[in-house]
Amino acid sequence: MTEVTAKPKRSIVTLIWLIVSQLIALATLTFWVLVAGLSVMAFDEGSSPEAWRFVIAVWAYPLFPLVMAIGAWISFAFRKNRLAAILSGLSFVPAGMLYLALRFGP
Repeated sequence: MTEVTAKPKRSIVTLIWLIVSQLIALATLTFWVLVAGLSVMAFDEGSSPEAWRFVIAVWAYPLFPLVMAIGAWISFAFRKNRLAAILSGLSFVPAGMLYLALRFGP
């Protein structure tokens, strides 16, 4: 006898969260464009390992939200709603951490 298991439903709340959180991540990229353009000023004092690390970190930032968004939509397609919501939320965490560090830091 074969058992038919019902697939979990796709959650509308998860879908809305995916869209909203990825719009927030997209908004962080508008600020990233400005920072990325200014990051090359790290070389004004000459080339140093610290300057290279800073510029590479700044220019690599868009990869993180992109990978998280792809993972979130793949998880949503496989009806893993909780994982999709977590991955989508992680897409803008670095920008939030930077804001908190600038706001409440020394």
